[in-house]
Amino acid sequence: MELSTEAAAPARARETPAADATPVPPAPAAAPNTGALDRLQHAARANPAAFWAERAAAIDWLRPWDAALDASRAPFNRWFPGGQLNTCFNALDRHVLAGHGARTALIHDSAYDGRATRVSYAELLARTARFAGVLRDLGVGRGDRVVIYMPMVVEAVVAMLACARLGAVHSVVFGGFAAPELATRIDDCTPKAVVTASCGIEPGRVVEYKPLLDAALARARHAVPAVVVLQRPQCAAAMTPGRDHDWQALDARATPADCVPVEATDPLYILYTSGTTGQPKGIVRDNGGHAVALLWSVKAVYDIDPGDVFWAASDIGWQVGHSYITYGPLLAGATALLYEGKPVGTPDAGAFWRVLREHRVKVLLTAPTAIRAIRREDPDGALLRGLDLPDFRALFLAGERSDADTLRWAETHLRVPVVDHWWQTETGWPIAADPLGIERLPVKHGSPTRAVPGWDIHALDADGREVAPGETGLLAVRLPLPPGAATTIWNADERFERAYFRDLPGWYKTGDAGCIDADGYIFVMSRVDDVINVAGHRLSTGAIEEVLAAHPDVAECAVIGMADALKGQVPVGFVVLKKGVARAHAAVAAEVVAAVRDRIGPVAAFRQALVVERLPKTRSGKILRATMAGIADGKEVAVPATIEDAGVLEEIRVATRALVAG
Repeated sequence: MELSTEAAAPARARETPAADATPVPPAPAAAPNTGALDRLQHAARANPAAFWAERAAAIDWLRPWDAALDASRAPFNRWFPGGQLNTCFNALDRHVLAGHGARTALIHDSAYDGRATRVSYAELLARTARFAGVLRDLGVGRGDRVVIYMPMVVEAVVAMLACARLGAVHSVVFGGFAAPELATRIDDCTPKAVVTASCGIEPGRVVEYKPLLDAALARARHAVPAVVVLQRPQCAAAMTPGRDHDWQALDARATPADCVPVEATDPLYILYTSGTTGQPKGIVRDNGGHAVALLWSVKAVYDIDPGDVFWAASDIGWQVGHSYITYGPLLAGATALLYEGKPVGTPDAGAFWRVLREHRVKVLLTAPTAIRAIRREDPDGALLRGLDLPDFRALFLAGERSDADTLRWAETHLRVPVVDHWWQTETGWPIAADPLGIERLPVKHGSPTRAVPGWDIHALDADGREVAPGETGLLAVRLPLPPGAATTIWNADERFERAYFRDLPGWYKTGDAGCIDADGYIFVMSRVDDVINVAGHRLSTGAIEEVLAAHPDVAECAVIGMADALKGQVPVGFVVLKKGVARAHAAVAAEVVAAVRDRIGPVAAFRQALVVERLPKTRSGKILRATMAGIADGKEVAVPATIEDAGVLEEIRVATRALVAG
């Protein structure tokens, strides 16, 4: 789940990873050519405009588009220019008008108070139209920006859809985000209003949002005219007269707002990428291309039909939450699940399975980190024994590389297809997946399967030449990017072009290194940043992590490159043990070191593995490897704004200092 996949910005590639540095995964029997996926992929590559024009017919347009694709200013391609639509209308109004108002649109499940709320399409439409009226009365109109700083509550989705209804541009910043970083986002997108809540709930504590927001507003250069506050029962927020407004009071007297027609090329939202420091990087998504791609992907990739329950276990502040909590399922007339809780600790490692059973979830999309956390607490799957999940059909993993051991654990205990798929904040929807709604393909552990139609993926060397099948290169997408991909960075067109397109003209540089085998299966080995140079040999830290993760006592792991006077860099592994493992840490470390030597060879120079209690992660579940590497090298490292628990960094600092001293 960068999901996320909430992926960090692709880094500038200085060299191409050596072909012999990463072992090519074993090749099971070739995928059978049943034809459906191949036909769609060929059609999308041969004539992208015609392919997506056909899929655009599933969207309700207020005015037809002039052309499916305008590629005259590549890489700033424009999908469906001239067309007009409203994304909120397509997500809500059209389903109600078609007679489906009684269908459940949204389920909110809170692990903290044990309550679940079901909201029908008709009710969600009424609440959204009313809150759009609130924003309109505060002066928000088409093209204005609104920052949404909310916990995982129904009102957060209402606020997003209300912005879309007015043609306003929302920028969701996950609740609890630190004040300085929130201030930079406010200054970057200059919102006319901020929508927030008095607090969010975390295991064992209440996080007050309003003091954080007040500090951000005091720090920001941009003066926000209006703040709307949802007062939650867990705490009451202090209000600033003249600026702050009570959600319930405004909502009670609001007149519902109608949908505002917008151009297909108008921005729908700005989403700042995780891990951003310094100048924010706001990914911009348009209205038309986004609606077309998201609607198509919900069926093609996830096999979700109208009325099915789709649970993206993410936060609305991340890309997964935007695409597959708020927009994708609702565009498709399905039911989206909004969960306020954690995979473990609310109350135990069976929390996810309770939600699957009680709400008859068909597909769960989450990060591998969530499954690893569950597996660590319940390694034998005891909490799944005898559990009947008749509606559950598939588990999708995204956001980080899914190690084969975690995949096998999930397959064994869930007894459904477990699909590792690959996408990024910048792409907005999956680039590679086993597309269950098109054709189910044989599994190759370690691969997110093949390119989804619309994404023309290749492995290239540093000069843009395609490498041989199985050889490691830079994973890149041939232009034009399909609908739904980022159109630019907010207020930074030149930065957008420089970051993603300039190094490889004609291609989108994903920033990931990997290979593509003879069957077209993609293996994403690591970020380009995570390819380390050991005595002149370029090694993928992801390949070493695969070996560590396969150890029966290891719940999760991370490998970084640490500076070394002799070799330039040496790999160091950090492993977290499964719950209940009481073996000596030194014995486990020796075994994983031996396994790397056996599987990859002495060239890896892997001699150090440290057992730690936790790994530092973002709230979306990404392990902060670059931060860990900086700490290991003794650098002054700023605490990332997106970190889940900054206290974990001290453990890494102590462990690496002891390593250097020894």
